[in-house]
Amino acid sequence: MRKTLLIIFVLSIIISAQDKSGLQVARLKYNGGGDWYNDPSAEVNLLQYINDNTDINVNPGYVFVDIATNDLFQYPILFITGHGNIVLSDSDVDKLRKYCERGGFIYIDDDYGLDKSVRREVKKIFPNNDLMELPFSHSIYNILYDFPKGPPKTHEHDNKPPQGFGIYIDERLVLYYTYESNPSDGWADERVHNNPKEKREEALKFGANIIVYALTN
Repeated sequence: MRKTLLIIFVLSIIISAQDKSGLQVARLKYNGGGDWYNDPSAEVNLLQYINDNTDINVNPGYVFVDIATNDLFQYPILFITGHGNIVLSDSDVDKLRKYCERGGFIYIDDDYGLDKSVRREVKKIFPNNDLMELPFSHSIYNILYDFPKGPPKTHEHDNKPPQGFGIYIDERLVLYYTYESNPSDGWADERVHNNPKEKREEALKFGANIIVYALTN
């Protein structure tokens, strides 16, 4: 309870460009052929869950930004997902690096088959940084709800353990990547993946942790 009250207090004093309309998480439309647009109900349901369980002011609608524009700078959190392939141009790389340097946070969820291209393209954005697995003691796993074993296993892919990786600028985590976890499947409408109620609740709690961590760090 104390932790929840502390988070609510901290969030109540955050000033952002979206204060009047409420927080939105922007889906990134990227190039390369991957289905960046899949499960559009995911962010809507996650934001609604946050609205129902915290005092964070949200606008639970679906919004996407084309990487070819500068619209991404209007949003504090970018969400990247899909299956298949991502290809970033030099301009895209520069834009995403600046986005992170200016305080933005990127969350990537491998919805299956995205891992190879994610690692390749993230290296373009941060050539001097490696994706590092976060320890289970990291605050992203306990900032609101406790996940003592790290990312949950929401959707089975290759029978591998779920992992969470990060990129830091100085001491700030600016990019978080979940592999073999796929919590965003649990955010989507129930009929999409037919996940059990407890799995969806677990995934939504984990997503709330990600959003709260991004806003408070």
